[in-house]
Amino acid sequence: MSQINEERLTAFLVEEQARFYRLAYSYLKNREEALDAVQTAVCTALEKQDSLREPDAMRTWFYRILVNACTDQLRKRKLVTFVPPEALDAGSYEDPLPEDGSLARRVDALPVEVGTIVKLRFYEELSLKEISAVTGCPLSTVKTRLYTGLKKLRVSMEGDEIE
Repeated sequence: MSQINEERLTAFLVEEQARFYRLAYSYLKNREEALDAVQTAVCTALEKQDSLREPDAMRTWFYRILVNACTDQLRKRKLVTFVPPEALDAGSYEDPLPEDGSLARRVDALPVEVGTIVKLRFYEELSLKEISAVTGCPLSTVKTRLYTGLKKLRVSMEGDEIE
């Protein structure tokens, strides 16, 4: 990778770190694990920067690395014993989700493949084409899953209004 592209990657990673953390947290719901996933993804991106053929695709390339890091962390979770949150030191990162979290909980209740697409579209503001590249799904599948997720969220929200 050229020096210019390496500088561009480094600048991208530094500028967007809060977004990366927010996405990782939306998957893992744990500050420490989210920070670990972001760190792992950044290290992987720096190690594999030569595999980035299209510098303009840097955003989707990195999000795919980050989503894979989060998925790996979720797989490892079954082998780890958790420390209660009150035993952790307060860090510089705050939980990025609103306190009531009703919409966030509804998004988390969606099937994983649908929730991923909703998070990437609305939390990270990726285009459908970029989401297709990140998830490795055809564009038509991304559209279908997004429509399905939004429909389920609407039905869920309307159910609360009736009560």
